[in-house]
Parts: sequence; C-alpha cells; structure tokens
Amino acid sequence: MAGRLSFVDRYLAVWILAAMAVGLGLGRLVPGLGDALAEVTVTGVSLPIALGLLVMMYPVLAKVRYDRLDTVTRDRRLLVPSLLLNWVVGPALMFALAWLFLPDLPAYRTGLIIVGLARCIAMVIIWNDLACGHREAAAVLVALNSVFQVIAFSALGWFYLSALPGRLGLQQTGLDVSVWEIARSVLVFLGIPLAAGYLTRLVGERTKGRAWYETTLIPRIGPFALYGLLFTIVVLFALQGDAITSQPLDVARIALPLLVYFAVMWAGSMALGRVVGLDHSRATTLAFTAAGNNFELAIAVAIATFGATSGQALAGVVGPLIEVPVLIGLVYVALYARRYFTAPVVPAPQEDPAHV
Repeated sequence: MAGRLSFVDRYLAVWILAAMAVGLGLGRLVPGLGDALAEVTVTGVSLPIALGLLVMMYPVLAKVRYDRLDTVTRDRRLLVPSLLLNWVVGPALMFALAWLFLPDLPAYRTGLIIVGLARCIAMVIIWNDLACGHREAAAVLVALNSVFQVIAFSALGWFYLSALPGRLGLQQTGLDVSVWEIARSVLVFLGIPLAAGYLTRLVGERTKGRAWYETTLIPRIGPFALYGLLFTIVVLFALQGDAITSQPLDVARIALPLLVYFAVMWAGSMALGRVVGLDHSRATTLAFTAAGNNFELAIAVAIATFGATSGQALAGVVGPLIEVPVLIGLVYVALYARRYFTAPVVPAPQEDPAHV
C-alpha cells in the first residue's frame, strides 16, 4: 500500500507530530497568541479552528457517492451497533472512567463526562477516510449522530452529571445548554461541509461526468483535507500551548482515562463489527465513529457553562490533544487489521437440475 500513497500521506504521522510541536511552541513562545486566536469564535469555537475543520471535512464529503447511501441505511448490522455504542456504551464508559481516575478532581471529571456525551461529527470523517473506511457509511452514521446529538445531549448531560450521581450518592453538577446551541454547532460543523460536498458532486457529475469528477477533480481537492487537518492541529495546540506545558501533571491525569476510553471503544467496536459480520471498511467506520468525540461541542459547552479558564474547559481541550495522536495511530492499526477480515463471499451460480 505504501507505494500507492502520496508523499504527504506516507509520512502523515510525522506531519501531525510536527504540527503538534509547532502549535505547542507557538502557544508557549508567542505571548498573547492564544488569546488572539480565541478572540473570534463560531458557536463557541475559535474561528481559525472552525475554518480548519471546514476545509478538512469538505474534500472528504465531496468524495462520498450520495447515490449509494441507501445501501447503508438498510444495513441494521451497522446502524443498530452504532447507535448503541455511541449513545449507550460511550457515555457510560466515559462516566465510569472519569469517576475511577479523577474522583478528587471534580472539574476535570465533569469536563471528561461532557467529552463523552459529545459524539463525533467532524474529525472522524478524515480518520475514517485515511483508514480506508466506508465513506457512505461514515456520512450516514455522522448524520445520525448529529440528529441524536441535538435530541439527546442535554438529557444525557442531566442524567450523567446530576441524576445518576445523585442516585449513587456522588457529587452532582448542573449543565445549562440549550438545544439551539447544539443544533447550531451541528449545522456549522457538519451542515456546511456536507452541503458543499454534495453540491460539488452534483454539479461536477452533471457538467463533466462521474469519470472526470473522480479522476480529475477529486485528486485536486483531496489534499486540502490533510492541509486543513494539519492547520487545525497547529491552531488547537497553539491555543492551549501555555496551559498544557505549565500544567503537565494535570494534563497527564486527564489523559490517562482518555487513553483507556479511546482504546476500549475503538477495539471493542472493531471486534463487534467483525462478530456481527461487517466487512473491514464498515467495521472500521463503526470503530472510528464510536471512538471519536465532538470536541468542538464539548469545548463550547464547557466554556459557556463553566468559563474559558475552568478545569472543565481544560479537560475538553485535552480531549482532542490526546485523540489526535491516538486515532492517527489507530488508522495504521485499522489498515493492518484488514488481514483479519475476509472479503464478502459471492455465492457460485446454481446449476439448473434440468441440464445436469
């Protein structure tokens, strides 16, 4: 496979690590940079990060063949496990890990629980694409997560921060976030690139044909997904460079349950996909959509509810800082795991008894 990859793709891990280092260096060495980057926001997220995410997601969503989405929506072996993993297992696991690892740090614990409630609708698109996941399945699952996010986020926040802790005799926390705030985040970070990707394919295929679209246009716009990813990582790390480097022990405490969470969710989802009979591409999509989190929403909610300098906000920021290197590592694991999935078997044509 390495021989078919471009120079940028082949050394992707190197570029991501370099982007993290550059971001941390800028945030630490340039006074006031973090404040300047955070001054203008979109739905509570820094404008540069928002632009980076939109640039990152657009090329991948332009690659989706929207006329094939019906083959995914009929696949209950994919949809049912995805809903259970995202909206039952994921939040419950993060709740358990937050209390297990951070019983004495309520602010960080609350921030982690919020991260667990915000299911991924953005960066998972590119992880799935890099790992040769099923693009159409990713589009459907991300859209499904978006709908459930608008409907269920506030209720789950009340349940895991107030109702369940109260029932267990644990400390309770309130979460004040409106449905409109969540819907606005979904519309910006999924709606805009999804509409742009769909319209690009629609217009491109109607004017030039599918062959031209996929062999000429897609290779031209495709690299911008990685450029957007690298830009987003630089800005994200620059925003919190000073906080991360000045509070390494706190970051380490927050990182440990996150590492366990990503590993358990991804590996468990991949194994479940194989057990229920999904092929490698769909099992990969199931795993990444279950393991990833919507850090844009988590950070925005933490800042709006507890303040930009709160421990809850720091935990929300550490989430993607751990998620990025871990999930890029899991991209390589997913590619290696292809050998453990058999290709779908096509039944041989039956002989007509009349001609035997």
